[in-house]
Amino acid sequence: MDFILLLFFIVILNQLFITTLVKRNKLLSKKFLNLLFLYHLLFFVIYYAFTMFSRSDSLEYYMNASIIGDRYSLFEHTGTLFIDNFSAPFVMFGLSYESMMLLFSWFGYIGFVFAYLFFRENIPINVTVFRKFDLMQLLLFLPNMHFWTSSLGKGSLIFMGLMVFTYSLKKPRNRLLLLLIGGYFVYMIRPPVMLFVLSGVMFGLLTGREKISIVLRVFLVASSLIFLYSASTTILAVAKIQNTDNVIEDFQKNTEVQSERLESSSGSGVAMQSYPLPLKLFTFWFRPLFFDSPSALGIFSSIENLIYLLLFLKICNRRFLSFIRKAPYLVKMSGVTFLLASFAMTFVMSNLGIIMRQKSMVMYFGFFVIYYFLAEEKWKKEQKEKNMLAVYQL
Repeated sequence: MDFILLLFFIVILNQLFITTLVKRNKLLSKKFLNLLFLYHLLFFVIYYAFTMFSRSDSLEYYMNASIIGDRYSLFEHTGTLFIDNFSAPFVMFGLSYESMMLLFSWFGYIGFVFAYLFFRENIPINVTVFRKFDLMQLLLFLPNMHFWTSSLGKGSLIFMGLMVFTYSLKKPRNRLLLLLIGGYFVYMIRPPVMLFVLSGVMFGLLTGREKISIVLRVFLVASSLIFLYSASTTILAVAKIQNTDNVIEDFQKNTEVQSERLESSSGSGVAMQSYPLPLKLFTFWFRPLFFDSPSALGIFSSIENLIYLLLFLKICNRRFLSFIRKAPYLVKMSGVTFLLASFAMTFVMSNLGIIMRQKSMVMYFGFFVIYYFLAEEKWKKEQKEKNMLAVYQL
């Protein structure tokens, strides 16, 4: 019964939410947002069915939350314990496992809405790829992205936090509350990811091409530095390199242990530690491919990874190098965040299944860079054609 009531409540709340967004931003489509909601709801059903036949961390999160009771704390723990504590009040309220899965799935959907807002606000140009596919629709309907953000766990909440935080960076003073909420979820779930994002923010602010007031630049950079300093102990503790004299050596030792553990825990392990860096990055971004996974699920994932690969090939030219040097700060922020997170994860990940889940956090940062580049290329081409037509008419 609680599931039906929650579903009804989420549908009503979601309609109010997207109606308000569409009124404030004419570039958005209410029909598109509703279709995206139904699509994500479908993946909630698929993931729930998946838990019936395969082990899922979501059930463990629910059981841990039910044990915590009223002793929960929303600021004391990070990582897995944060999910347990965040879930506890809802479980105390009486939500069943199915209802918690639905609630967290909706959080994942909110992430897609803010990803849509972030892209549309900064890139109002429609781009077509592979001759007939709208790139915005293609990116927002990628199946694996929805699958890993449609259940009780870290994936849905951190994706929402990342997209809310990133959207707020366009106008941080006007969206300060959203900025804090997004940053809170990212830091509490994965502190190192917050490190990567803030590093990207500082790099983008210091090298971006647009005119940003000195006061705003100083405020954002100073805020980032203060946060990083105050949170440094927690971030190092997560990586198990606190209280050490050799951070790099201890980091390498810890990542080797984690990598070996993940590789041995599943049949889909890959020997990432022995790969050179370019192959590590290729594996993280684009595998499994067809030669890795002959199963039906593997082929399904391989098709999506092939799309990733084809999209990334579109920036493998000299024009992109010229573009990235002069790119706006949000593009550079996205690029640096994407590269730093990818670099760090390649030292830990050794399981293709886990790679598919973890990279859902950062892929949209890479997609934003690609989308912006293709949109600028399209705009330049259209301007050139207009100028040639004007000259011809003269």
